Amino acid sequence: MKRTLLFAGLLMTIQMNFAQDWKPAGSRILTSWGEQVNVEKPHPEYPRPQLVRSNNWQNLNGLWKYAITPVDAQAIPTQWEGNILVPFAVESSLSGVGKEVGKDKALWYSNSITLDKAVQKNKILLHFGAVDWQCDVFINNQLVGRHEGGFDPFTMDISKFLKKGSKQDIAIRVWDPTDDGPQPRGKQVNHPNGIWYTPVTGIWQTVWLESVSQSHIVSTKQTPQLDEGSLTFEALVSGGQPGDQIKVKAVDGSRILQEQLGEPNVAFKIAVPNAEEWSPSNPKLYDLEIQLLRKGKVIDQAKSYFAMRKISMQQDKDGIQRLMLNNKFTFQYGPLDQGWWPDGLHTAPSDEALKFDVIKTKEMGFNMIRKHIKVEPARWYRHCDSIGMLVWQDMPSGDLGGNNWDMQPGKISGGDRDKTRSAISEQYYRKEWKAIMEVLHNFPSIVIWVPFNEAWGQFKTKEITEWTIANDPSRLVNSASGGNFMETGHILDIHNYPDAAMPDPSLFGANQVLALGEFGGLGLPVEGHSWQQKDNWGYQSFKNKTELLDRYKRLIHDLNRLIPMGLSAAVYTQTTDVEVETNGLMTYDRKVIKMPESELKAIHKPLFEFLIKR
Repeated sequence: MKRTLLFAGLLMTIQMNFAQDWKPAGSRILTSWGEQVNVEKPHPEYPRPQLVRSNNWQNLNGLWKYAITPVDAQAIPTQWEGNILVPFAVESSLSGVGKEVGKDKALWYSNSITLDKAVQKNKILLHFGAVDWQCDVFINNQLVGRHEGGFDPFTMDISKFLKKGSKQDIAIRVWDPTDDGPQPRGKQVNHPNGIWYTPVTGIWQTVWLESVSQSHIVSTKQTPQLDEGSLTFEALVSGGQPGDQIKVKAVDGSRILQEQLGEPNVAFKIAVPNAEEWSPSNPKLYDLEIQLLRKGKVIDQAKSYFAMRKISMQQDKDGIQRLMLNNKFTFQYGPLDQGWWPDGLHTAPSDEALKFDVIKTKEMGFNMIRKHIKVEPARWYRHCDSIGMLVWQDMPSGDLGGNNWDMQPGKISGGDRDKTRSAISEQYYRKEWKAIMEVLHNFPSIVIWVPFNEAWGQFKTKEITEWTIANDPSRLVNSASGGNFMETGHILDIHNYPDAAMPDPSLFGANQVLALGEFGGLGLPVEGHSWQQKDNWGYQSFKNKTELLDRYKRLIHDLNRLIPMGLSAAVYTQTTDVEVETNGLMTYDRKVIKMPESELKAIHKPLFEFLIKR
């Protein structure tokens, strides 16, 4: 008993020391999760839900040392400025730093770690959920490699850089020019204003180690074929040998639906007869058990999951293209979701917080989320899969300017609508968009890819759209949300604030699905819950919740009238307030919901009751 109490006291002392080394930076508002953030191990959950090996990994989140140096300093610093809480960007409050970096400086991290017994054997991989933007990784003072891309996860094999024993040193150098560079950066700018937000530099998703065998499963690709009752499956294997096999079991609870053998790195089909269809009203998921076999012996194994669902388009009796889910018309309606946090910026303070936004969106009666100009951690998409939320996934924009924005379908533009991007700018875009689509492919909640928004960095529109379609024929592509339409892609998507509107179905409905990609933007600042106390804005602002709700009801009344005319989807701006924007359904700190969830759900219900005739 005394030994137990002694251990508990020691643990409490360690936790108190952690807390003493860290506190939120700045004086901005905090979420309730940010007020209770786990300093010792923030975001402790297993970070890769679509390929799970749960017994041989080590989470490296927590307090690291940091330094900000001139950009031309290439040597690992010998002196450090203090501690930074990983995985929160250096500009954020929850990092404990709250400093800007910019293009003329570099951000360095350092951590001396002790390898857990679970990762002290075989090949050791170092995984990063996301680091913005250019990242050099050093192990024991040796450069392992460089990654460029602020929204896609990456992995480095650090096995040959490790020294004897369990103690290892990690250093990371990050450079991020934000809007001074041509790379995809989303809504970050060096001088935040209006719809543009605070820079995000450095590590902003989980850092973790994994031990794998020399021959192992790197990733899988899972594509449901609803009409034929099968799943197309492929496992990418590293270190495979001739004769190796992939064994896959599709499982529903304790019941094995199907067992199939195939070859590594080759797509094969798994029959899934009489499967339940996944939808927002029935988010049915099936488990996968995957093994790499060599002469009948299990070399590696992992778990995953899938769903049976189909997204497509089809003409109704009037010849207008409609958005179909599982071969049935389903009006898709949801909020524009920026995915920003007042205390963590790109990073939710906890997994519970990450899930909260999805749950509240569902409780409000929405069936879709447009993830706007940002990519979330994999666990966010897992929450959408299991809760039942359709997702339209945007490509984060970058390299803005140099082209015109034409918002009107059919209007003749007075200038170039496609930007001329440099070779390196185009390379950054293609590389990251392809990586994003590949890493998110297995999440059934994602039904639409959105390569461009409001002409921001838009280039080679037809080519990029068709390339996106070819990369993933299982989903639809909304080529250019909000303007610069070029008769390509599956969807014609206009933006109109604040009122509900749609493209003319007699002109555009025969070839493309008609969508209202942004509207609303009704603003209500809430004292004590705003990023700043004055100079906030919404597309149309109100003084109280009653006025806000009354105006919102009129918007939905007008939206209802457009669905029989041919409208298939709409996106309301937006889920939460973000910095100086106060047009959220919730405040930025998520502490105030501006319109009751139950009332919103009742208002939205008629949107989903319209049945098309074919």
